[in-house]
Amino acid sequence: MTHTTSRRDFLKQTSALTAGLAFSSWTGSALAMSSLNQSLFKISLAQWSLHRALRGGKLDNLDFAKVTKEEFGIDAVEYVNQFFKDKAEDEKYLAEMNKRAADVGVKNVLIMIDGEGALGDPDAKKRTQAIENHHKWVTAAKTLGCHSIRVNARSNGSYEEQQKLAADGLRRLTEYATPYGINVLVENHGGLSSNGAWLAGVMKMVNLPECGTLPTSEISYSIAKPAKNMIVTRA
Repeated sequence: MTHTTSRRDFLKQTSALTAGLAFSSWTGSALAMSSLNQSLFKISLAQWSLHRALRGGKLDNLDFAKVTKEEFGIDAVEYVNQFFKDKAEDEKYLAEMNKRAADVGVKNVLIMIDGEGALGDPDAKKRTQAIENHHKWVTAAKTLGCHSIRVNARSNGSYEEQQKLAADGLRRLTEYATPYGINVLVENHGGLSSNGAWLAGVMKMVNLPECGTLPTSEISYSIAKPAKNMIVTRA
């Protein structure tokens, strides 16, 4: 309980500080007054924040939405595919995830995808296979009412070669995901993807409004709804 309370207190203190800073910046304006009555940002809890509990069997994936709402007071969640890796095409399981989230008033925001191959693989066949491996998660995200999937831009080769390969994989996956209403977001997740200039170049090559980036820091909270052709940031 001490650990849970400290997390809750952290969120309350952060919201209060944000509102205070907003007021000091916009003193006398209507915007300043409204900022005192509601949060400036909607945040979602990334499932990775509780990965130890999930991996240790102390928390079941199906209960994540409930814990998010009841323990932390957050009403949006980001799932990690490895915690229900074999359920991407299980309609009954996904329906149960939807039901449990809806029961506590929680919105499913996105699914983080790992372990499905390198979207920038130099081997054309392996790159195509990786793209196709992500298809089931696009449809799962659609079923869960998410707006996006988070992917990685892993590749090999020179700086320029990796840009072209990653852009190819991301473009093709995004073209598949767009009719489903799902955005494809790339995280700075090691390798050249952690180089902002490199990743910005990849985004220019992809040049699709439904493909963006998800820059992350050490705190696993994110803005709940992205804009088209955006960079989604985490606090």
